[in-house]
Amino acid sequence: MLRIVFMGTPDFSVPTLAAITQAGHTIAAVYSQPPRPAGRGMHEQKSPVHKFAETAGIPVLTPRSLRDPAAQAAFSAHGADAAVVVAYGLILPRSILEAPRLGCFNLHASALPRWRGAAPIQRAIMAGDKETAASIMRMDEGLDTGPVCAHMPLSLNPDMTAGELHDLMAARGAALMVDALDALERGTLACTPQPAEGVTYAAKIEKAEAQIDWTRSAVEVRNQIHGLSPWPGAYFEIVQDGRTERLKVLRAEIADGSGDSGTFLDDAGRIACGSGAVRLIEVQRAGKRPMGLGELLRGFALPAGLRAIVADAAKH
Repeated sequence: MLRIVFMGTPDFSVPTLAAITQAGHTIAAVYSQPPRPAGRGMHEQKSPVHKFAETAGIPVLTPRSLRDPAAQAAFSAHGADAAVVVAYGLILPRSILEAPRLGCFNLHASALPRWRGAAPIQRAIMAGDKETAASIMRMDEGLDTGPVCAHMPLSLNPDMTAGELHDLMAARGAALMVDALDALERGTLACTPQPAEGVTYAAKIEKAEAQIDWTRSAVEVRNQIHGLSPWPGAYFEIVQDGRTERLKVLRAEIADGSGDSGTFLDDAGRIACGSGAVRLIEVQRAGKRPMGLGELLRGFALPAGLRAIVADAAKH
């Protein structure tokens, strides 16, 4: 069994920490982002990884930086065989990368070198990719540029949301990391340099991207909706009775029809796009819970001819 330092923060990271713990590896320490204000009261909240580690009796460290010599010395003192990094949120300087005897290994949610960077799950769906992958990479100082040591393809279908892919990727990636660590322990883990061709970058999702641009094609609109579901949630705005109402769209489907971009073609949630149309399936009013379109329409009319405020295409 290996002696491991685990580094992760959000709920996406928890299945991997749980899996390598259950596999019998020794977790010398867990590193996670410091507690931060959250919720209505803005009280400091520990990260999901932090909470899980405490429940499991694993010591947790939450440095704000790993560039400090004292933090680097503390990391080296763990005497780790390897570090496992899953959505940690801090850059690892060279001294950290070189401290574990066998290296640092990252679970990345894409088929590297496609979608290096912060938001590979969302970007893959927004781009209409037919396939992605969970990848285990031996880390170097670049942005997701290290050699790939394990790879698990995952098929994408047009109905899949980012939230669904997130959960699938977290589970499959955890199993893949356990397999990679087993091979690392046996000395059989082979890591292949990434090709120079096919590199794309998954930039962080900005809130400005969430407003639906109805001048795009129906396929692009559907992909935008699913790629941003459930967070931050693609949205549009309408004006009714002199008030502006914002509706998040969490799920939609391609529908027949055409018309002026952003115009409701019927009273059953069908909206014209730049080409084609989409039908709303799951929506959320401001301050309300997500609901199916039928439930929304029982108390909130979206009549034919109503037009959404069209996003400024220049934003995209």
